[in-house]
Amino acid sequence: MSTVALDHVVAQLVDALGPEHVASTEAVRAQHAVGESYHHAGLPDVVVFPGSTEEAVAVVDICREQRVPLVPFGAGTSLEGQVVPLQGGVCLDTSRLDRILRLSIEDLDVTVEAGVTRKQLDARLRPEGVFFPVDPGADASIGGMVATGASGTTTVRYGAMRDNVLSLTVVTPDGHVVRTRSRARKSSAGYDLTHLFVASEGTLGVVTEATLRIYPTPEAISSAVCAFPSLDAAVTCVIQAIQLGIPVARIELLDDVQMDAVNRRAGLHYPVAHTLFLEFHGSTAEVAAQAEEVAALARENGSGEFSWATSEDERRTLWSARHQAYEASLALRPGSKGYITDVCVPISELAQSITEARAEIDAAGLVAPIVGHVGDGNFHVCFLVDPDRPQELDEVRALAERIAERAIAVGGTCTGEHGVGYGKSKFLPLEHGDEGVELMRRLKAALDPDGIFNPGKILP
Repeated sequence: MSTVALDHVVAQLVDALGPEHVASTEAVRAQHAVGESYHHAGLPDVVVFPGSTEEAVAVVDICREQRVPLVPFGAGTSLEGQVVPLQGGVCLDTSRLDRILRLSIEDLDVTVEAGVTRKQLDARLRPEGVFFPVDPGADASIGGMVATGASGTTTVRYGAMRDNVLSLTVVTPDGHVVRTRSRARKSSAGYDLTHLFVASEGTLGVVTEATLRIYPTPEAISSAVCAFPSLDAAVTCVIQAIQLGIPVARIELLDDVQMDAVNRRAGLHYPVAHTLFLEFHGSTAEVAAQAEEVAALARENGSGEFSWATSEDERRTLWSARHQAYEASLALRPGSKGYITDVCVPISELAQSITEARAEIDAAGLVAPIVGHVGDGNFHVCFLVDPDRPQELDEVRALAERIAERAIAVGGTCTGEHGVGYGKSKFLPLEHGDEGVELMRRLKAALDPDGIFNPGKILP
């Protein structure tokens, strides 16, 4: 954008929002240039902080009138370049949309603004005896979680964002405010607009509010850690538990490399082995029964004994260690940067997919822990890359691409929860076919004919 055009846009934004809601300093722009990914950064020309849906409409109107790219930004925790302003323009930061608007214990739903973070919502809900289950690990914003279709450690029991978003308030590229659905638990009225915007990554509209399902806190919760002699044995145990319909709330796999990293960072002393972190929810009797069933399966697969964490403090320590897996991984190779990828495959293909990935990583001599929400077939690889060795990054990219291609080949997806951004857009034709991608293009063109909403993302 030319200096004259930028000055004009900034002046319009200041008039619409006030100077305290507009920033164009280099420091603020740099903070909004990239998420948590290894993908290249791109500076926005200006960053705006709307405090209401109406102010977001004003920003969209200005961007549309001036044909300026607009990139929504939540907490900046995305992993596939979703928040990178590839063409500059306006970055719309939702962090001041941070109000919890309505909580209904009777209806088990809550309405929040897009900038509310996962931990902020959890702190509000827990004293009421309810919780929101989607837990991606990072303290992501709800709007960002909607935009990427996030999931997490409890997806195997409670589902991902797609399963837990009841309705959205969205500002569309033409500046209209759309409420996608009622608060009813089900509806057959018209197109499913809500799920059109879930995982659309800011390319079709700006989410400003979300109404979410919440759940009663279980009467009893118990967590356990269990080590296995091989990756195949650990994954086989998971597959058997799923096939038997045991309603485990969390089933997380950490390979031996990841367990070593987690032990060091969190000061834990679990065996350095392929390990499952498990959690059981229900009545006291149900939790005991679920745990015994899974323990029996684990023993059949050669596991060690369960190490239990039953108190709330013990459980929080355990899952905090799991959520710090990325930071723990970086410490295995000081000075490295993390190149993270994820795929999701049918549960029957999970063991082979993970063991093939592990074998190829080891053969290449790379350091790359594997961790996964294996109860739903999703696993992540965190390659630790020396930023001063470009050839190593090239090798990692090629390996990550092979992992994605193999996942698609067995009926899976190139991403189970990180999203597409521009990091994985090349895989969409392989996964959806040219006809599927063309339909996505037509949807994008219909809603955003000027192509100003997060350009360069999702569509290859």
